Amino acid sequence: MKIKCHLSTLMGKNKLTIKDVCEKTGLARNTISFLYHEKVKRIDFETLVKLCTFFDCKVEDILEFEKE
Repeated sequence: MKIKCHLSTLMGKNKLTIKDVCEKTGLARNTISFLYHEKVKRIDFETLVKLCTFFDCKVEDILEFEKE
């Protein structure tokens, strides 16, 4: 089982860079970079709230549970 992160897709659709998202959400560059490259091991609720608010989306638009 795996959790897939769609942050890079959301950023691509909105033509945003990691720097853009950091500046507009107040999240650390490392946080966004790890999510973007799907190298994160855990995510904070506050991070999800900020991303969902910024992208005007639901958690399931950012994270997806995949059965292997």
